[in-house]
Amino acid sequence: MSEDDDGLSLPPMFKAFQQATESATRSQQELLQQLLTGTAGGDRGGLAPQLGSMSQMAMFKTRVQSGGRISIPDAEREALDIQEGDIVQTVVIPVKRNRSDSDE
Repeated sequence: MSEDDDGLSLPPMFKAFQQATESATRSQQELLQQLLTGTAGGDRGGLAPQLGSMSQMAMFKTRVQSGGRISIPDAEREALDIQEGDIVQTVVIPVKRNRSDSDE
């Protein structure tokens, strides 16, 4: 008996099917690994760094203060290890306006 023979004798067609599916599975795993690490299709760095950067995001509501200043809450600063002087990227979406339409 061979090493991978478990005592059952499969017809050659089934053995070929098993080999084909194992090969396809290996190919899919290699492709996913290349996609995540960025080793396929140029040097973009893959998805892993982008997915990692998504874990370094926070969403919160805050009021606009005088001079257009906004504050990042303590919990978010701590969670993201943001310190005074750090540069951060901000996306601003107005939620609620505390003014009447007649002011325009």
